[in-house]
Amino acid sequence: MNIVKQLALCLVLMSVSLLLVSCRQPAPADNAADWHWHLPEGMPLPRLPPENPMSQAKVTLGRYLFYDTQLSANGSQSCASCHQQQFAFAEPRTRSVGSTGQQHRRNALALVNVAYNNTLTWAHDGLTEIEQQLLIPLFSDDPVELGLNGNQAEILQRLTRPPYPQLFQQAFASPEPQMQQVVLALASFVRSLLSFQSDFDRYAYQQDDAALTDVQLEGMNLFFSERLECHHCHGGFNFTQATSHSSQPLDLRPFHNTGLYFTARPELATPGYPQQDRGLAEISMNPADDGRFRAPTLRNIALTAPYMHDGSIATLEQVVDFYAAGGRFIDKGEYAGDGRQHPIKSQFVQGFALSPSERAAVLAFLHSLTDWHFVTDPDHSDPWPVLQQPDSLPQP
Repeated sequence: MNIVKQLALCLVLMSVSLLLVSCRQPAPADNAADWHWHLPEGMPLPRLPPENPMSQAKVTLGRYLFYDTQLSANGSQSCASCHQQQFAFAEPRTRSVGSTGQQHRRNALALVNVAYNNTLTWAHDGLTEIEQQLLIPLFSDDPVELGLNGNQAEILQRLTRPPYPQLFQQAFASPEPQMQQVVLALASFVRSLLSFQSDFDRYAYQQDDAALTDVQLEGMNLFFSERLECHHCHGGFNFTQATSHSSQPLDLRPFHNTGLYFTARPELATPGYPQQDRGLAEISMNPADDGRFRAPTLRNIALTAPYMHDGSIATLEQVVDFYAAGGRFIDKGEYAGDGRQHPIKSQFVQGFALSPSERAAVLAFLHSLTDWHFVTDPDHSDPWPVLQQPDSLPQP
């Protein structure tokens, strides 16, 4: 992202943030008491911004908004277009395509346990709340995602059709939609997307010793070993450093250079990550952040191919091989270079040797993080087909 694009994005975020602050209304207090987190015993509660307590009514409204293509300016896409439930709310594209057909430069992140994230997006350490991050897909002009900027009045008018008056009344005690309420409701739905019913969870939190096979247990031991170092960046109950919660005062910044690129850049004197996406360095303006991206959660990782910020690694097997090699060597083409030699590559990406059986065990463990209930849960699914049924009314 060049400096002009970066400034433009900042202006959009600032202007819409002012809109939200100036119009912000808290949810009715009597609604907030009806929300219950469905968590394993002993799991800490997510942190919540005080202006957006959880309520079932807001989650229900947010679910309708999340799947509504009328939330895009041209009516062609919804949030769910790029965050599809069967793929753990990611999508099987290398890079996303916006509502106007513009291809983005990054792969869509899975929306798994986002309520616990302390940073959002692939490479922005200033976006720490979902309410902030949502402004980018909603209002950004470059690239265009949903394209609401300049079209807010029309979008709000669309949200006066059924069932929205009832849903806004239940969530905010008024049938009239407001843009800040759209953001608060969407954020509430995204926070409700919790995944804690994998085979690993049954083993770790329900004391079901038979939930993992011997091969998966071998892979788990390798994953958490100092030999492979995986857990340093993908540790904790959410398998990512990008985690904060009610019991964790330490706020880590989980951005790492993994040696994906180290290519010549004609416009700069030094090689590094391709100029069109240099990761955290674009935000910090610090060359020492070149190629640093956020370590995503590994929960449901087997469902979220392709991988890396640009979708440039196709399969989970290839990801394991990438880390075993200590980075990536590209021998020809536009991005030719040896990412293993990047001077700020993470100290935890040193490479390792695996026997064929050990490689299979690590992959088997990663598959044990798949939560099939999460990707089929009707409470997370598209509510609009249900609404077409006779006498069907949305319930908070």
